Amino acid sequence: MPTLTRRDWLHTAALGSLAALWHTPQSLVAQPTPFTNPQSLIRLNANENPYSPSAHVQQALIDAFAKVSRYPYLERPVLRQHLAEKFGLSPQHVLDTVGSTEGLKIAGLVLGGSTGSILAAQPTFLAMLSFAQKFGSYIDFVPLGSELVHDLDAMEKRLTHQTQLVFVCNPNNPTGTLLPADELEAFCRRVAQRCYVFVDEAYIDYVTQANYPSMVKLVKEGLNVIVARTFSKVYGLAGLRVGYLLARPDIIERLATHQVERPNQLGIAAALAALQDEAFYHYSLEQNEKVKRYIYELLDELGRRYVRSHANFVFFHTGRDIDEVVSFMQAEGLWVGRPFPPLRDWCRVSLGTFEQMERFAAALRKMYA
Repeated sequence: MPTLTRRDWLHTAALGSLAALWHTPQSLVAQPTPFTNPQSLIRLNANENPYSPSAHVQQALIDAFAKVSRYPYLERPVLRQHLAEKFGLSPQHVLDTVGSTEGLKIAGLVLGGSTGSILAAQPTFLAMLSFAQKFGSYIDFVPLGSELVHDLDAMEKRLTHQTQLVFVCNPNNPTGTLLPADELEAFCRRVAQRCYVFVDEAYIDYVTQANYPSMVKLVKEGLNVIVARTFSKVYGLAGLRVGYLLARPDIIERLATHQVERPNQLGIAAALAALQDEAFYHYSLEQNEKVKRYIYELLDELGRRYVRSHANFVFFHTGRDIDEVVSFMQAEGLWVGRPFPPLRDWCRVSLGTFEQMERFAAALRKMYA
């Protein structure tokens, strides 16, 4: 294993029978290919729910307009109470945030520290990591395993006295892979004795594996574990920016002191209504599975390798650079993926409506014609 420095570090990754060596760029923020008119494109690039919130949620938004002249001092505790009851926790275990992204950034800044390091898989969701890096954190990346799943053994071996936070996105973005429940829980229990463990569960609603556990169970036990959730995916509220963290009360209190902003009246009203709307919740999941099967069949037809996804997107091997794929799809009226180094010959396509995915299928067939 080579010696790691702050300026560069080398990782060896196994991908099937191939081994790849890469250098992590100084900036973790991937730069998508620019285009001229994003409003005209079908958006299959941000893992959004393609369905508008239900009539129930829309009515709650309309009703909430009567309160937008007031700060949400009284409404925020109501949301925290509902979330606490949902998970069998106290409101002191809950921090409501502006999307889960705010929670990720706060945790990276506060728990990752400016003199310590954050351990994470590569590729994974970068919101926490790129933000913490700006403030001096060293990001120690560990390549995904051969099946594009977190290599927990390799990650645990990389722990040092400087590791202050371990980030695990499960299901992982961009691969859609899911860690074996028993392995993840055992890993979190061991590592939480040495540092904080942050588990991003933004996509856990899409998991169809029976009785798959959330790591909220470890929060209940008082371990050094933080779990992030969001209303941006299955609930279809990405534009309203509401998320939350679940952790031990002393951790929540520490993170709360570094919040820059809080959810607003409309977001809170929509979130509360969405929690009650089981019909829309299940409809979103059912449509996601239907479209996912369609994309699997398409990729099988084209002979493209892909990852069985536990989320609302599919990660597939393109055999060509992602910038080329993005440009081609934009010309076809579609907005897909972005670079996820080092896997630049893979593409993440978000799952839209069936009609949108038919457009994507036509474009992909054209690309490989």
